Amino acid sequence: MHTFQLHLRNAWLALLLVLSTTLTGAALAQTGERNLAPASAAEVGLRPEGLAALQAALRAEVDAGQLAGIVSMVARHGRLVHADTYGWQDLENQVPLAEDTIFRIFSMTKPITGVAMMMLYEEGKFALDDPVETYIPEFTNLVVAADDAPNGIPMAELPQHKMTMRELLSHTGGLTYGAFSRSRVDTLYGEMNVLDANGTLQDMIDKLAQIPLRQQPGSAWHYSVSVDVQGYLVEKLSGMGFDEFLQQRLFDPLGMVDTRFHVGRDRAHRFSREYTSGPDGLSSPENGEFIEPRPFLSGGGGLTGTARDYLRFAQMLANGGELDGVRILQPETVELMRTSQLPEGIDEIPGYPGNAFGLDVAIVTDPARNGGMSAGSYWWWGIAGTWFWVDPVQDLVFVGMIQNRNLRYARELQLKSKQLLYDALE
Repeated sequence: MHTFQLHLRNAWLALLLVLSTTLTGAALAQTGERNLAPASAAEVGLRPEGLAALQAALRAEVDAGQLAGIVSMVARHGRLVHADTYGWQDLENQVPLAEDTIFRIFSMTKPITGVAMMMLYEEGKFALDDPVETYIPEFTNLVVAADDAPNGIPMAELPQHKMTMRELLSHTGGLTYGAFSRSRVDTLYGEMNVLDANGTLQDMIDKLAQIPLRQQPGSAWHYSVSVDVQGYLVEKLSGMGFDEFLQQRLFDPLGMVDTRFHVGRDRAHRFSREYTSGPDGLSSPENGEFIEPRPFLSGGGGLTGTARDYLRFAQMLANGGELDGVRILQPETVELMRTSQLPEGIDEIPGYPGNAFGLDVAIVTDPARNGGMSAGSYWWWGIAGTWFWVDPVQDLVFVGMIQNRNLRYARELQLKSKQLLYDALE
């Protein structure tokens, strides 16, 4: 082959390679995405000194010994305006935090599971007012605890109505967690190890079918295992493994290249250590959990990932269900998720003043009690301190990643980040 022909062929092959790879979400995440392109603060209506104050305040928590490290990201009008990484991924071994550090996102898994469910909702796989037992026959004979019965199984009564899919997606179906309240039903969750990491989603369903509901469906908002049940439903409704569905239908299309149920040995060097802050400084347990695969794929708290990955997910929601030409949900479905689904007579959720609840996300109703977040902003957080919110009024997205189990401290830090960011608006 002549030299000119060889060069021409190689150039053509290179062009084909570029065209094929740029069609994938993963490539978009690494080659300068059309959404989340960098912008200056002034370009998107933020004061540079205000963003500098936010950065300084978050970094000060590391310098004061309250955090090992923190990643914070801000996008406005679809442009990335702040991405700061500070501190240590592993303080003991002096491994610096990096933008590709992998975090346990725990309950920030919940909105991801919710999106998966709403993708199936759009496909007509279920309706929100369908009884859950239509899709989980094991729940057909669920009863409701009528008293705490200190010894033995609680006295039970029939449900006033069957738990609906809407109630399951809004923590109002009568389930509990077994950890955040005290009742005989909660005790049974612990005794039966409902969320056994070495069990399966089917094992969880079989156990729940034997335990009374904590309260009547639709009578209260109560934080619960309902999103783990949703993970099971994703499998049943899609005919795919929960992890397969998320990978093929959500993570790959969005370019969420590091979000998984386990980290894997090949990426373990990027996995952040987990800490707790207290009077004596930071302490850390062993770092082995989440490295290897586990049978239980927790839709309520099982994912690990990076701040950049979660920013792409949150920006997709902010865009009304689309990112980089990839549509995950229709705008009206995102609107449904961020619309209160609380039963009549319940205006806010316990423990979160000034917030209602939609489908797997909390919704701000009172900005004054939420650091200035606009009414209608939606958000959630994880037990190791990660947090995010989307403000559709200000067209603003924030993602923060830490690994700190001091829940009171984490909530104070979250409030501080909100106050400082809203102070930065022009």
